[in-house]
Amino acid sequence: MFKEIVEDARQGMEKVIEILNQNLGRMRTGRANLAILESVRVEYYGTPSPLNQVAALTVADARMITVKPWDKSLLGAIEKAIVIANIGITPANDGEIIRLPIPPLTQERRNDLCKQARKQGEEARVAIRSLRRDANELVKSLQGTSEDEEQRTLKQIQEMTDKFVSQTEAIVTAKEKEINEA
Repeated sequence: MFKEIVEDARQGMEKVIEILNQNLGRMRTGRANLAILESVRVEYYGTPSPLNQVAALTVADARMITVKPWDKSLLGAIEKAIVIANIGITPANDGEIIRLPIPPLTQERRNDLCKQARKQGEEARVAIRSLRRDANELVKSLQGTSEDEEQRTLKQIQEMTDKFVSQTEAIVTAKEKEINEA
């Protein structure tokens, strides 16, 4: 029973890290990154479709993303969807492809992005600690178990929590470094 509790907590903590990576990946850092377009939905035959399903997305260089729709009649809809998504990039349509120039970040914007990254990191740490608390309560609520085994499991949960919290800090630090380098 203790192993199942530890395994459930570990899976929850891994999911928190995965979500943190996704959220930080969507953050615009001044470098071309296709992850910032994941939230863009294009109206395609009455259905909102992800941008990458209606167009080829490529990183032309460090500061340019190109969007080449499979169907040229979608150029206007794609351009409109990018503007509506409010990702901070103004699309340039040339009739064939849409270019998304990534503007360099101002120092004020870099500071704001670093604050956002730290906030998301803190939210991840809180979620990890909450998972730890829930697992500890489950371990303590089990009846008919030896105290030694209970203490060993609590220690194992704490070590796992420490590992995931430090992993969270490393991810946020790397993102801050990326934001300040771009």
